[in-house]
Amino acid sequence: QVQLVESGGGLVQAGDSLRLSCAASGRTSSMYAMGWFRQAPGKEREFVADISWSGGSTAFADSVKGRFTISRDNAKNTVYLEMNSVKPEDTAVYYCAARTSIGGVITGYKYWGQGTQVTVSS
Repeated sequence: QVQLVESGGGLVQAGDSLRLSCAASGRTSSMYAMGWFRQAPGKEREFVADISWSGGSTAFADSVKGRFTISRDNAKNTVYLEMNSVKPEDTAVYYCAARTSIGGVITGYKYWGQGTQVTVSS
C-alpha cells in the first residue's frame, strides 16, 4: 500500500506560478512512477505529467508542455509539479497518483491522493 498526500493548491491569477507537492508513504520502495492528473468541473480526469521513480524520465500533456515541470525527491518520497504561466483553463482538482512494481509486475496508477484544488482567475 502507498499513501499519497497532496498540498500546495490555491487561488492564483493568470500568469502566476504555483508548486504542488505530493508526499508518499507506506510501501514506497515499490514505487515505479508518480504522476499528476486533473479534473475540471464537468470534465473527465486527464493526465498532466508523470515521472519515473528511478531514472526520472518525464512525460507531459500537450496542454502543459513548456509551462509545467515535474520533479521528484526520492529521499523525501515527494514529487512536485511546478506550474508556470498558469491559465484559467488550468483550473481543476489536481490529483497525485502512483504506479508500483512488485515482483516485476508494473501496475497502472493504482494509488491516488485526495486531490488539491487549483483555481486560476483571469
